[in-house]
Amino acid sequence: MSITLDNITYNNKKIPIIFDQYKKLPIFNLQLVFKNQGYINDTKLSGLTNISAKILNEGTIKDGPIKFSSKLENNAIEIYTSIGLETLVIEVSCLKEQYPKAIKYLTQLLKSPNITQESIDKIKILTLGKLASKENDFDFIASQNLKSIIYKNTPLQNSSLGNENDINNISLKDVQQRLTEILNINNLIIVSGGDISKDTLEKDLLNIFSTLNQSDINTEIKKIDINKKAKDISVEKQTEQSYIYFASPLDINYNSKDIYKAKVASFILGASGFGSRLMEEIRVKNGLAYSVYAHFTHKKSHSNFTGYLQTKLENTQKAKDMVNSIVEDFVKNGITKEELESAKLFLGGSEPLRTETFSQRLSRAFNLYYKGLPFDYSKKELELINKLSVEDLNLFIKQHNEISNITFSIVTK
Repeated sequence: MSITLDNITYNNKKIPIIFDQYKKLPIFNLQLVFKNQGYINDTKLSGLTNISAKILNEGTIKDGPIKFSSKLENNAIEIYTSIGLETLVIEVSCLKEQYPKAIKYLTQLLKSPNITQESIDKIKILTLGKLASKENDFDFIASQNLKSIIYKNTPLQNSSLGNENDINNISLKDVQQRLTEILNINNLIIVSGGDISKDTLEKDLLNIFSTLNQSDINTEIKKIDINKKAKDISVEKQTEQSYIYFASPLDINYNSKDIYKAKVASFILGASGFGSRLMEEIRVKNGLAYSVYAHFTHKKSHSNFTGYLQTKLENTQKAKDMVNSIVEDFVKNGITKEELESAKLFLGGSEPLRTETFSQRLSRAFNLYYKGLPFDYSKKELELINKLSVEDLNLFIKQHNEISNITFSIVTK
């Protein structure tokens, strides 16, 4: 990989920059990643970070959304802000020839975003409309009900959209304060690349840095623990099938030395689709579902085992019981040599496909940096996986019998 990691010094502050000079295409991409500033910070008003991010898609105070968007479209420039659970990202994409204008428009946007009551009211109406449209989205309902149990009274119990009551209570002052917290140079990680020199980019970034706040704030994420007491929830809707979502604790940190073992175990149990233990038992052998998927999650903010399936109404209890049985057997008896060898072949063979494109390379580089791992970690991880024995993996699985403590959220008729 040609990706480099460096720092840009601004006002005695070192801002990390992940850079990939990519000359195969005349393109430019820049991501301003504000770490630890996703919707996990919505402790008082759910949906606040989402609405604050949407404001940055409403153009500048001078041009407004329509005129600012026209400027971007006329030059084939895209500037878009999105949020995740842990981060907020402002992304800029354009052709190399439009690079100066892209930097200019980004600077204008950050200097004077369109934070007006009119813009906030518009975004709130659209967000409430989107929430209303999900009243008949049974996957969404089952998923949210599950979160409300396993992460009760934490920011993780809500979707990024928030809930109706909190959205209605979000004020102009709330958005202004939230953006002040987010757009802070102390939160910033630069991820960029394309057919442009790093020196040119670094000079232009100084103008962008001048638009950001710089105050000493604690932006570290505290891990949120899942509710370890299994508790099921079921709601009735006019549906022709049952939607079953499930989750259980997984006591492992994102930077654990055993993450590679978790990756293989997750693949074998439910993350690989056809060939996984859950898919083979529930669909192939018993015909209870068209598909079933489950995986291990291990982020800075939380970790768990989670999955979902859909089944006929009359098979609801049987499918639920089978999930419990399969996971219990997985923990008790572990995996087979054949399953491990199959996982090794697939994970090794699919590795080159994960960095085929420019955007995939940038994304991987950021994720590795964010987790405190070197850029060549993926190669080292494959070496560890190839050396992994059935005995070592089964010992790891037995040590995590907490995944058997499953909570279910079901939407049925």
